[in-house]
Amino acid sequence: MILIKSVQIIDGSGKPAFRGDILIKDDRISAVSNFIGKKADTIIDGLGLTAVPGFIDVNTDSDHYLSLFSNPLQKDFLLQGVTTIIGGQCGASLAPLLYGSLRAIRKWGDVSQMNIDWNTIRELKEVLKRLKLGVNFGTLVGYVTIRRDLVGSEIRDLTQPEIEIFQHSLFKALDDGALGLSTGLGYSHSRNISYSEIKKILTVFSKKPGVYTTHLRDEQDNLIESVRETIQMAQESGLPTIISHFRPILGFESKFQEALKIIEESLDKGNIYFDVNPFDMSVLPIYTLLPVWAQEGGFEGMLKILGDELYRPRIISEISKSDWVLDNLVIAEAQGYSNIIDKTLKEFSDNRDLNIIEGLLLLMEITRMHARFFYKNINQRVLEEVLSHPRALIGSNSASLKDQPSVLRPKRATETFGRFLEIMEQKKAPIEDSIKRITSVPAKIFNISKRGLLQEGWFADVVLLKDKNIAEVIVNGRLAVSNGKVSEIGFGSPL
Repeated sequence: MILIKSVQIIDGSGKPAFRGDILIKDDRISAVSNFIGKKADTIIDGLGLTAVPGFIDVNTDSDHYLSLFSNPLQKDFLLQGVTTIIGGQCGASLAPLLYGSLRAIRKWGDVSQMNIDWNTIRELKEVLKRLKLGVNFGTLVGYVTIRRDLVGSEIRDLTQPEIEIFQHSLFKALDDGALGLSTGLGYSHSRNISYSEIKKILTVFSKKPGVYTTHLRDEQDNLIESVRETIQMAQESGLPTIISHFRPILGFESKFQEALKIIEESLDKGNIYFDVNPFDMSVLPIYTLLPVWAQEGGFEGMLKILGDELYRPRIISEISKSDWVLDNLVIAEAQGYSNIIDKTLKEFSDNRDLNIIEGLLLLMEITRMHARFFYKNINQRVLEEVLSHPRALIGSNSASLKDQPSVLRPKRATETFGRFLEIMEQKKAPIEDSIKRITSVPAKIFNISKRGLLQEGWFADVVLLKDKNIAEVIVNGRLAVSNGKVSEIGFGSPL
């Protein structure tokens, strides 16, 4: 047993803080009271500490980057006070797999290194249990994960038999504990999926609870139309709907503000949220800099188009006329070329006596499209304003990775939740409200049972703060972080 004595308690409900004791037995909170006169194996003096529920990161990429397997302790999350992460975002998940393929996540992780010995969500959970994750992990079903198993890279609507197979697979996944369905409509394999097809798939949720999350089809010129499409889907499906990493792109701030107003005006008809993180930088897969028409046929098809002497001049011309500020691109990952990490694209190009567009195309070719950039393209002032919006959820949109020279980690991977609480304090938001927004609110939206509150009988995911810094983290009743050090054994669980 663990007894936390005389600690300031913010229970996640939004109620004012109070002082008391917390008794933890096995993986549950046994009691929360003004005084608990019991002996315990571990007693923590709570004077000077504040106890809050473990934070829930609603949009993470540790499954996409496969770091759940290579780095199961997920230390970057634990050291921020995050005890539960949600994956399967932007249309790509680890399961269900109809044919044992992870092609849908190739843009993030090297799937060739994986021994895939699962197909269903239930089987995936068994694999993750053996890994002893540091955090709790819940997943959405990735739309394109199922779709690519059905039709590969073909650009067409699903047939009725394929729709029925998809629906059956989704229903089974929800029955196995999947939290909902995600789409990544801004990505090459998804942007042509029709509204009517998605609507047919979502009819499964009439029998199972869940959420629908979506990466918008367009975050710039057609932002308003993309948001209206999402709102219509929310209204017609009746599902809690979350716009993934909703952000004010530089040059499109007025459209963003208009889109936000449209969302606010539609809340009486649709249950709509959006997730956001407090940093002004995007992570771009390298292929997204190609013209849309050249993003076809998977990486192999894109490289073939890129190498065609008829198409290459057209690609160069269209990139030169695009809104990309290529000088601002920093190489965050380049498979097989760790020596160029943290260099700008301009430095990479100059070192090879190439202009910056030819340098970009060379990088696409030598990495076989397995490269990513950091790109500062978000208006920080507007972003910080929207962080306090009542419909904003906090998601790092990142993975917890091992320290390695081949990958540059963004600040949002290690500082999202601390920075969020800091900004909210600067805005003089009550700490109880800020904690509620990263604990019980996402738990309720994603239907995560008995997490998100410090309440008797609920799972013991507890964070102890000292001077607003993470002092201790308890996951499922076990000390996962103590005095700033992470346990070498993981105590998380698949949800």
